[in-house]
Amino acid sequence: MAEIEPYENALDAIPGAHPYPRTSRYHDAEIGVHRLPDGTEVRYTKRRLLPPLEETGDATQTHTVRTGERPDLLGQRYFGDPGQWWQIADANPVLDPRELTDEPGREVDVPLAGHFPQGPQGVRRG
Repeated sequence: MAEIEPYENALDAIPGAHPYPRTSRYHDAEIGVHRLPDGTEVRYTKRRLLPPLEETGDATQTHTVRTGERPDLLGQRYFGDPGQWWQIADANPVLDPRELTDEPGREVDVPLAGHFPQGPQGVRRG
């Protein structure tokens, strides 16, 4: 028997509803339109800015990386979804998510639920 998908997942399946699924780090990013000289419009995702984490000190928990761990495994462990690795990458100053787990013993910040409120256009409120 097939499971009924939640309402949000059904919206994600509609072409043109929005370019990124609700679980994507780019879901709330602003979409820009560039017009080529011939009039063709090209849509693109505008830069996604990250404000600093809350200064309260309790917005994250620390995880010590073990041998063999990967960002997707941390996403599964802390958020129940391997595709949410980007939340951990956002909480740490890395350009490449593999930097999070390349070095066993490294301590990485893992955001706690409710500590990354989203503002308009994907800008977090601190």
